[in-house]
Amino acid sequence: MSKNLPKTYTIKNYGCQMNVYDGERMAELFDAQGMTPADDKNDADIVVLNTCHIREKAAEKVYSEIGRLGKTSRNPGGPMIAVAGCVAQAEGSEISRRAPTVDIVVGPQAYHNLPQMIADVADGKRAVDLDLPGLDKFSQLPQKRKTGASAFLTVQEGCDKFCTYCVVPYTRGAEVSRSWNALIDEAKALIDGGAKEITLLGQNVNAWTGEDDTGRAQGLDGLIRALDRLNGLNRIRYMTSHPNDMTEGLIAAHGDVESLMPFLHLPVQSGSDRILKAMNRSHSRDSYLKILDRARTVRPDIALSGDFIVGFPGESDADFADTLSLVRAVGYAQAFSFKYSPRPGTPAADMDAQISTDIMDDRLQQLQSQLVADQSAFNSKSLGQTCEVLLERPGKFGNQLIGKSPWMQSVHVLAPDLTIGDIVEVEITDSGPLSLKGEPTMRAAA
Repeated sequence: MSKNLPKTYTIKNYGCQMNVYDGERMAELFDAQGMTPADDKNDADIVVLNTCHIREKAAEKVYSEIGRLGKTSRNPGGPMIAVAGCVAQAEGSEISRRAPTVDIVVGPQAYHNLPQMIADVADGKRAVDLDLPGLDKFSQLPQKRKTGASAFLTVQEGCDKFCTYCVVPYTRGAEVSRSWNALIDEAKALIDGGAKEITLLGQNVNAWTGEDDTGRAQGLDGLIRALDRLNGLNRIRYMTSHPNDMTEGLIAAHGDVESLMPFLHLPVQSGSDRILKAMNRSHSRDSYLKILDRARTVRPDIALSGDFIVGFPGESDADFADTLSLVRAVGYAQAFSFKYSPRPGTPAADMDAQISTDIMDDRLQQLQSQLVADQSAFNSKSLGQTCEVLLERPGKFGNQLIGKSPWMQSVHVLAPDLTIGDIVEVEITDSGPLSLKGEPTMRAAA
């Protein structure tokens, strides 16, 4: 039975910032087709589940959401359902088997084809597109960007690192870099749309390479320096980085590019050289710590962030102790930590000596206790200090706005005379493990 073309949409993003970016671009595609966001997400004509496949529970949540949509929609036939992103790429045939109510299955490199796929479904067909055509999609997306005070810009996609626990090389494809001119043009469009801050994104963002408009080879540091020269852009960030791609030029940029914020997210995953080798991380504990030392040399106030996996197959008590000792040595301002989750098709899923859930739970609790203590200590150092805060969104209370410090801390500010997009000098009056409170002292220069 055919469906009418949808007029309203809802996009639900799971996982990383790159999925948030992709979700924004899908919304722009729909807007260009004359569709509008649904006032009630349960009443949308089409629901897009933009999925993540990094963790096992994330995939299961998608199937649960598919079932919920079929049961609670007020539309007689239910909404048109599209599964996009990495779960779609990894489990295309499995989605068809487990969730026959899904109308569209589209991978992360093919979502620019959504308008045609929607038309196909309206004609009674089921639409599946799992091609990995590199960067073709970007040239077919709307050039005008919708944005807020802070915006994402994907500069690089895919991964060639093949960490033994990770599905990204299989779901996002090989490492590819967008062109210099395309990125400069999109950055200008974001600034024209109101962005004061741009975060450069990639599975391995610091693997970005290209040629500038003079034909000169550039790395991510060169792109950052070019963006720094754009009028109206106050702040630049980037994530997620790989230690093997932290060049001396990129480290140096943290010392001499004023708009590059003093924040570095550099995943390490484990503090044990034995486990790092089993993960195929291709860096060592020592080489990782030396990178952080060089970053702190050029920018002593830099805030450091990382990713950790506990319970990787074969991880001993001594290996985990190495991770805790690395965490204590670094003193992270923020960090993400997870229990190892076997992903089908990855080498680690078939390794011997899988760790029991009880042991993983205990190790994760110990690790997170240390990380929370370190984050609280980092935040407490801000008390009584002043810093510039970019106001990004409303808070829960009247006249409250929430923004980010240069060090990526959330700052809650009572600011009745200020608006989203303002950059204001704030004195920090209270700190907690997750956020700060502050009082404006004066508006910073735009």
